[in-house]
Amino acid sequence: MNKSFLHADDLPPTEVTKGDKMLLLELERTTGKCFYDSCDAITQALISSCFWYLTINAEYLTLVIHAPDIVTYWHIVSNIVQLGMKLEPLASSARIVVNAPPGKATSFEIGVDEVSAFRDWL
Repeated sequence: MNKSFLHADDLPPTEVTKGDKMLLLELERTTGKCFYDSCDAITQALISSCFWYLTINAEYLTLVIHAPDIVTYWHIVSNIVQLGMKLEPLASSARIVVNAPPGKATSFEIGVDEVSAFRDWL
């Protein structure tokens, strides 16, 4: 569509404002709370032992988890199916990134749409 036919109010903003950034942060915080509240007590305890957050960009909702130790990292990876099932209702495109402590293992990244195949692989 030719932009010249659109009214100025229908065009995307030319720059991101401070208000836009604040709204995005609030959306990420609220989405993170919805995700956390939807998890069972065991999963909540597991992710609470990590530094984690949700980030939203134009393509994906991303759950990023930084595991404090290798044991927690493996517990998180082994529960990836449950995490994916909790993210799926929140966004049509979502992914999970699990970071191990430096030098202990490689980061694990999976799209929520790939979780069912991962479940079959386990």
